[in-house]
Amino acid sequence: MLVGKELTCLHCGKTEIGNICCPNGHYVCDDCHGKDLFRVISEDIQTARETDPFAIAERLMADVRVPMLGCENAWISAGALMAALRNEGTLSITADQIAEVLQRTKRQAIGGYCGLTGVCGIVPAIGASFSVILGAACPKDVETAQTMRIAGNIVQAISGLAGPCCCKAFVRIALAEAVAAARELFGVALPGAPPARCTYCARHPHGCRQEKCPYFMP
Repeated sequence: MLVGKELTCLHCGKTEIGNICCPNGHYVCDDCHGKDLFRVISEDIQTARETDPFAIAERLMADVRVPMLGCENAWISAGALMAALRNEGTLSITADQIAEVLQRTKRQAIGGYCGLTGVCGIVPAIGASFSVILGAACPKDVETAQTMRIAGNIVQAISGLAGPCCCKAFVRIALAEAVAAARELFGVALPGAPPARCTYCARHPHGCRQEKCPYFMP
């Protein structure tokens, strides 16, 4: 369901206006949703040593604790990009900056974000990454415009893969756009490319797009 109504969290007992629950009425608030997994992903990102953001993302998405669909995939996209940029070394990315990006993403990419807002949560995840790197803010000029253009390109790329939505495909296409932007803005050449074959087809609860998806191979 997407129409907001008063719901009580199954885990913490908090009652609030929520939009998504299971057919039996069970509800989990965003504070409780994925709480332990956010810590796991954050710790992995902070210790990752790869310079390939796709390799980092694929490794984390393959973790059995990461759901097929959900905001956890947005955390992974932002973290994989920031870790790869830090490890590549051209930019001076700090642990604090990575933590800031992940926290910003967690606050924005909440459960059902795509259905609630019309924008995939991976868009603000990559947007937060470039915003932190560039120091974008309301009073800024070029930095904010650059960040918004990158976010706009990612919206366009993701929209071409929707119907039904697939977080795994969205992570890949968003990272491809982010890698291209990093090359253009900073001269950073990150290695890697999305996998030629996706292994998540059978897990998609709404039905895989199959031949309509560039990552599908029977």
